[in-house]
Amino acid sequence: MYDRILSGIMGLCIGDAVGVPVEFKNRKLLKNDPVTDMRSYGTHSQPKGTWSDDTTMTLCLADSIGDIGTIDLKDIMDRFVLWVEKGEYTAYDEVFDIGVATRNAIFRYLDGSSPINCGGKNEYDNGNGSLMRILPLAFYIYKKYGNDFFKNEWAVKEIHNVSSLTHNHPRSKISCGIYISVAVSLISNKSIDNIQNAINNAFEWYENNGHFSDELVHFKRLHDLESFKNLSEDNISSSGYTVHTLEASLWCLMNSNSYEEAVLKAVNLGDDTDTTGAVTGGLAGILYGYDTFPKDWVESIPKSQWIKNICVKFNNSIMYV
Repeated sequence: MYDRILSGIMGLCIGDAVGVPVEFKNRKLLKNDPVTDMRSYGTHSQPKGTWSDDTTMTLCLADSIGDIGTIDLKDIMDRFVLWVEKGEYTAYDEVFDIGVATRNAIFRYLDGSSPINCGGKNEYDNGNGSLMRILPLAFYIYKKYGNDFFKNEWAVKEIHNVSSLTHNHPRSKISCGIYISVAVSLISNKSIDNIQNAINNAFEWYENNGHFSDELVHFKRLHDLESFKNLSEDNISSSGYTVHTLEASLWCLMNSNSYEEAVLKAVNLGDDTDTTGAVTGGLAGILYGYDTFPKDWVESIPKSQWIKNICVKFNNSIMYV
């Protein structure tokens, strides 16, 4: 399991780092100057290999589970606070990128709100800030509940609770649920052949659970992955909207044959490049494995041994959940 954890978390981190220098650049600009390798500086003036809030918050979640052995929402939020206030879990002890919805949720927590009530609940609170950080939960869910976790209501509730820390609208929760289902499928068999079944399992649960069913219309293109896969790039959006990020990551994964190809395809979609790169990179990392990552990209990541140590602790912690 450690190899899959390292592949997923480091895959997310590297995808994030490839996207950071060109964040907010539109697709047309990147067509004229495509990303073909990991770059330095750019949008945020950061050294090569620097990750953003996507990886920081992912590491907060993994480290929390690693230390406690279960989902402790207060502990996760406390680590988010350490990031915002002290720069912990960052590449260079500096906070340079934080989404509005995430910032607001952390401020609500500091003002006394319970963790479960910190995330925004309005339709316009459906950015990708919970989707980008939730990957470690897939390994925890897989170990605790198995491949058919949608048969256990508490497993789904845990996904929704972790999303709710910053994004509490049903659409964000569904997005996370679908992503975790796909990730668990890849953890289980390292094949894209069962992704449609994984998505169908998610749809079945949400169709039969109250207010979630009305939100499924926003995910309807994923009902038929074969048709979705064959859409042209022009039909794939890469904004910070959670549905767009989920769709873009799956489209890139299904239209690539390696980790490197998937990440570059994701980043060159433009706009929210770090998050599209991270969300795609997490899935592609699990699918293709750490050993397939470009060596130069791996060596460019700061604090890589520290990240590996978090992965080791996380792996040891979930082995007996």
